[in-house]
Amino acid sequence: MNHVKNSLYQDRIVLITGTTKGIGFYLAKCFLEKQAIVCGFARSESFLRHERYYHYQGDVTNIEDVTRVLQEVRKKFRRLDILINNAGIASMNPCILMPETSAKKILDINMLGVFNMSRESVKLMMKEKYGRIINFSSVAVPMHIEGEAIYASSKAAIEEFSKIFAREVARYGITVNVIGPSPIMTDLIAKVPEEKIQNLVKQMPLSRLGEFRDVENVVDFFASEASDYITGQVIYLGGVS
Repeated sequence: MNHVKNSLYQDRIVLITGTTKGIGFYLAKCFLEKQAIVCGFARSESFLRHERYYHYQGDVTNIEDVTRVLQEVRKKFRRLDILINNAGIASMNPCILMPETSAKKILDINMLGVFNMSRESVKLMMKEKYGRIINFSSVAVPMHIEGEAIYASSKAAIEEFSKIFAREVARYGITVNVIGPSPIMTDLIAKVPEEKIQNLVKQMPLSRLGEFRDVENVVDFFASEASDYITGQVIYLGGVS
């Protein structure tokens, strides 16, 4: 998202979860360059400093934290235009070796967090009869990758939730769409053996690691005002289907 005058996102209120690193941090900077007002929500403090950036600490799985943040957004800006549910975690383990506590944590953050944020955010969007919700899945869903059963299940749940939720909120001018990135070199896959990552990339039609700009392109498409006739859709990166 290159900085331009009279940006389509100028003064739009954008709430992004997981903004302290990786894709979330990158997207926050992109929207700031587009002159949007960005609210970041993460468990830790942010190093991002900008006159249009507001950071809130909390846990997306804690409904009290989520409610508090949305109430603060309501008080300060009176509306919310775009929600990007980016926060998520992964753990590559065969099911037989996956601790129950790890499985629950993945499902809670990846799915329950999206549900909490989406449900509370639409309450603010409904008043304006406008909203864009963008959720994150993964190519792990259609590729059925060994060792990612729990992670892929959480992302598949997000896809189904998004398709149904899109129908429920369509009458309020709110769209709900999903992007499924291919592997991108972030903390999420930093501990995955290089050989495993390369084997995965080779299975994709576009055989390369994804980049932040690839995600940015689809997010920009879904977030656009012109995309008001697009909802309940999932777009995977890398040519995966």
